[in-house]
Amino acid sequence: MNEVLRDHLVMKGYHSVEARIIGNTRLRGGIRKWPLVRKGILNHLREDPACVATTMVDYYALPHAGPGGWPGREESEALGTAEKKGQFVQNAVRDDLATEIGHRFDSSRFVPFIVMHEFEGLLFSDCTAFTRLVGRPELKPVFLKIRSQFASPEDINDSPDTAPSKRIRKFMPEYQKPLFGVLAMLEIGLSAIRAECPHFDAWLTTLESHVHEG
Repeated sequence: MNEVLRDHLVMKGYHSVEARIIGNTRLRGGIRKWPLVRKGILNHLREDPACVATTMVDYYALPHAGPGGWPGREESEALGTAEKKGQFVQNAVRDDLATEIGHRFDSSRFVPFIVMHEFEGLLFSDCTAFTRLVGRPELKPVFLKIRSQFASPEDINDSPDTAPSKRIRKFMPEYQKPLFGVLAMLEIGLSAIRAECPHFDAWLTTLESHVHEG
């Protein structure tokens, strides 16, 4: 996503945009427990007092419960739309960080984002562009049919069998996220994704409004 967002945010006024793995966020088979990720975020905010930090992690893979669970993840299951679930977890994560930092917490410096339900859901924003990029135009009707069953690409559900990436790999076993995912995002473009994915759009709008002039 760094390739997709960097130029856009710099044009909006950010001096630089850098993607990094904080606190070993990704773990083979899932995402790190929240206390470890929180520590990494706190260290980053303290090391660079001028930065605005965000997250981009899949709701689908977030640890649910117990001491390592991400704030709000388990409770969010009872909510209706993907947008409500994602916003609930984001608010809970921000509140937890604020509690950890105390009265010195500046909420404008931390803009958490939970991808609903995982990164591949965003690729259904433009099935024509996606299937063209991966060289599989014959799959366009298949992916359009999947997309038509949901109010938004972000609502494509997160069961082990029907998560967005599982749906893609069912018809395209050669799909590789690091390669095809980023290229497809560039092909689709931010405008199309924002138009189709309200939760993603709300996050990017918030980042745009939090530009810090140096």
